[in-house]
Amino acid sequence: MTDKSALAAHVDALRDTRVLCVGDVMLDRFVYGDAERISPEAPIPVLRIVRKDTMLGGAGNVVRNMVALGARPAFLSVRGDDPEGRELAALLAEQQTVDAHLVAEPHRQTTVKTRYFAAGQQLLRADRETAAPLGPAASDEIVERGRRLLDHVTVVVLSDYGKGALTPEVVARLIEAARDRGLPVIVDPKGSDYARYRGATLLTPNRRELAEATHMPAGTDGQVVDAARHLLRTCGVEAVLATRSQDGMTLVHSSGEVHHLPAEAREVFDVSGAGDTVVATLATALAAGVPLTEAAKLANAAAGVVVGKVGTAVITAADLVAALHHQDVLSGESKVDTLDAAADRVARWRRHGLKIGFTNGCFDLLHPGHISLLVQARATCDRLVVGLNSDASVSRLKGPERPVQSEAGRALVLASLVTVDLVVIFGEDTPIRLIETLRPDVLVKGADYTEETVVGAGLVRSYGGRVVLADLAAGHSTTAIIARLAR
Repeated sequence: MTDKSALAAHVDALRDTRVLCVGDVMLDRFVYGDAERISPEAPIPVLRIVRKDTMLGGAGNVVRNMVALGARPAFLSVRGDDPEGRELAALLAEQQTVDAHLVAEPHRQTTVKTRYFAAGQQLLRADRETAAPLGPAASDEIVERGRRLLDHVTVVVLSDYGKGALTPEVVARLIEAARDRGLPVIVDPKGSDYARYRGATLLTPNRRELAEATHMPAGTDGQVVDAARHLLRTCGVEAVLATRSQDGMTLVHSSGEVHHLPAEAREVFDVSGAGDTVVATLATALAAGVPLTEAAKLANAAAGVVVGKVGTAVITAADLVAALHHQDVLSGESKVDTLDAAADRVARWRRHGLKIGFTNGCFDLLHPGHISLLVQARATCDRLVVGLNSDASVSRLKGPERPVQSEAGRALVLASLVTVDLVVIFGEDTPIRLIETLRPDVLVKGADYTEETVVGAGLVRSYGGRVVLADLAAGHSTTAIIARLAR
């Protein structure tokens, strides 16, 4: 078994692992619009807002990555007692496998980072936050809740974004409680005083953070190792995993063992959130019993996937297995995905100004009529998502003898087409849940429908999208093909 195959064999073990993540959570907002004129009031563009998206950011993105890998994390953080804090709590509630605990502190503003985009370019980022340390009451509640949660997990992550949740006192008390239980503690650090993380198992600074924390150069392999060993001596930790962007990672143990892990990315589009992916993969792997060096290799492979995606992204177990087996489809991403993962990918496409199209069907025996529909659908948009009826759904709609091909086979055939960017299998009789979740800009069906009979047409039109009826290629029908085969 090759090294990559051995690593891939660990991925199934990540499912249902229990990790506690404590840190600074925030809302990441993305506002999209058109900027076609300059304001008469000042030399700035006028943004006509078209759409807004919101997702969990900061330590919340670490948790999103854990969920995508199949883990069942506990999450502990602080929010403001404000509308944004309640919105954040609602978003976490949607993550059904997360045991979420949010401490609401009066007078604290929930951290919100709002990014404004036009034509795929970011115009501005506006932050709303309180970065002051937690007060005594909230600190005590964080520690007490953390101690109770420690009895149900096998690894602890401290995700420090410098927004006040992880005060030196909170960090020290949580590390002590975790070590008393024999639990490893992984810290994604912030600031320049890493002595506050004394007693942790592993620190994961990036190259710049490593240099700032040690006041040492961190350009070459040797310099990174020297700086990491300085942290080991001065901070009392067991290991340092330094992330080095295009140069990969370096793992340095207190035993003196050093591993340089070359970068896995074939193309780098966006490094946003890559550190969160590294921490999430590392912690989830350790929780599954994977040795630290192997866990670091998995995290390195995961980072190679997410930097090949556009925007803040998560790593799924399927993504990771495909990357380890060098199955490169769509820049390292599988074209067949779950609805949750598809929603994340669609949101990233939109952040780059791409128009999303959607069509759906059974696509049982792919014929020229299907190809014509897909070509026309793709011509209306930048990215085409195809909703594919599951086997059970096809049987209900077409009869017990259908489908001829399994949903896995039908999805694979669709995904092989250059006109198709993403396939999502759905089990309902209609794709309305997919349309509600993905909110396509263009909804495409064949001209044998009318706009009034297209499922989701009213919804798409309500938010400014449009419905397109594609011309039909005459003389092509799956049912007719099956009948001819039977004769």
